[in-house]
Amino acid sequence: MELRDYLSLLRAHRVALVIALVAGVLVGGLVTLLSPKVYAASSSGMVIVTGTSTAVEQSMADNLAKSRATSYVEVATSQEVARRVIDSLHLQVTSDELIRHIKVTQTPDTVSLKFRATAATPRGAQRLVIAWAHALADQIVVIEDPKGTGTNALRLSVSQAADLPRRPVSPNPTRNLALGGLFGLLAGFGYAMVRSRLDRRIGDVEDLSRNFGVTVAGAVPRSEVLERKPGELVPIVVGGVRAGDRSQAAESFLKIRTNLQFMDVDNPPRVIIVTSPLPGDGKSTVSANLAVSLAEAGSSVVLVDGDLRRPVVAESFGLVDGVGLTDILTGRATFAEVAQNPTVAAQLTVVAAGSIPPNPSELLGSRAMRQFLEYLRDDHIVIIDAPPLLPVTDAAVLAANADGTLVVITSGKTLDTQLDVALSHLEAVRGHLLGVIVNKVKPIGSGTDAYYSGYGPYYGRDTARTVGQESDTTAG
Repeated sequence: MELRDYLSLLRAHRVALVIALVAGVLVGGLVTLLSPKVYAASSSGMVIVTGTSTAVEQSMADNLAKSRATSYVEVATSQEVARRVIDSLHLQVTSDELIRHIKVTQTPDTVSLKFRATAATPRGAQRLVIAWAHALADQIVVIEDPKGTGTNALRLSVSQAADLPRRPVSPNPTRNLALGGLFGLLAGFGYAMVRSRLDRRIGDVEDLSRNFGVTVAGAVPRSEVLERKPGELVPIVVGGVRAGDRSQAAESFLKIRTNLQFMDVDNPPRVIIVTSPLPGDGKSTVSANLAVSLAEAGSSVVLVDGDLRRPVVAESFGLVDGVGLTDILTGRATFAEVAQNPTVAAQLTVVAAGSIPPNPSELLGSRAMRQFLEYLRDDHIVIIDAPPLLPVTDAAVLAANADGTLVVITSGKTLDTQLDVALSHLEAVRGHLLGVIVNKVKPIGSGTDAYYSGYGPYYGRDTARTVGQESDTTAG
């Protein structure tokens, strides 16, 4: 992964990262509150040799004291010294337990010994370190003068009194909170990495280009003006007065219209299927608005409702849905008799679905359908709103007789496996994929261009995927 991939990953899971950070800090704070307080007191002593008078004797005594100080570090944490402290302080602990609260070190190449004792109270730590230093001094006397003659020249002089500690050395709130936040961030990043690996949803154009190599024909922003609840009409945002979200949504369809002009320049598509992997991806909204945008540009456009199972196109334009495509295919009516012209665009003609037949796939794949499309393609650009690819075969049947297919997916919802199967259905009938339209793209800024930030160029010679035949895709 490149740096931009990590940044994209962090941006996509920023909420989880913040939650993990806060949780880590809270855990650090909880550990601080629940951990017992520990206080530490320090003292020091010096190993000295008495009875020296000349400089030579003092030098020899100093070397002796240094060597003895090294060995006294081990003596300081012995059972004998611990028992002396237990007796002097009347403690109810074992020697091993008490030794764990003591640390004795020698300052390198000196006769100085450092004592550090920890306890649950400041006074306990102070008493323990003082008692330990004096217990070691007594033990040294026993070692160096076992017969008690009083002639021993080596002894430990406690040179620093232990101060009463003012604040605990543990827990450390600053350290705990910092470590908690750090581990929280690491956990959040790990979650983001695992989620990105396990998440099969297609999030952006880079996913399409990297995993499928398909041409991205456009991106439609997530917008309230494009939301269609069950039972409502398909929203038409192209044409008429535009403002705010409506203008931004309309601009996305105008971009798709522009991109279509650069597809197969030598053999531009005249019959275009618009479908999706599953219902709810917005293929009817794209079909209707794309047809209006092409008609606004001066092209003669015929929008055909090829969804003979759940037709919505005619109603979306406020037209009659009683007669339409099925009547033409069964010979009960002609194109001129069922063609309707909505007021939204003068160059747009709509052919409703007509009566819902019991055999939509057979009807859409019939010779009559092929002849009807051949009749229209000479003078019109034909946009066919087709059913989804995965539930039924209608769209694949239509794609076999069309110049190209646009597949609409939902950003952050459509799974890569769903798109892969949908494209394989097209490939099975040797259908030509014009490109994929990413619907419901989350805006990441303000202004029209913000909807497309991170979506890169819609076209590139390296990102074209041909299903059944090669396409001359150029940058647009």
